[in-house]
Amino acid sequence: MISDVTMTTLHAALSGLAQRSRVTADNIANVQTPGFLAGRTDFESSLRTQLHQGRTPTVSGGSMARSLEPTREDGNNVNLDAETVIATETGLRYQFALSALDGKYSGLRTALRTA
Repeated sequence: MISDVTMTTLHAALSGLAQRSRVTADNIANVQTPGFLAGRTDFESSLRTQLHQGRTPTVSGGSMARSLEPTREDGNNVNLDAETVIATETGLRYQFALSALDGKYSGLRTALRTA
């Protein structure tokens, strides 16, 4: 397969964003579950570190941890407004990364056709 650091980075970002979407959907689904703590996904710090060290990023979903935000009386700390913003932002970032990856593949297709 033809790839470079940019393509691998975009694949890693898409994987992390997909994981964040799943975690956010789980949070929203459990907004009324007593004792449920919202999940948070972090893949950006690992991706950034790998790139700063000059390594090719690994494609993984990142790490997931439970939020330490204050809880309601029922022990649940899911904030539906915050989760909706996270879901929207994640969707936009996913579309942006997908568009960038499509641009890379389009360039490769053009190069292969003219070769």
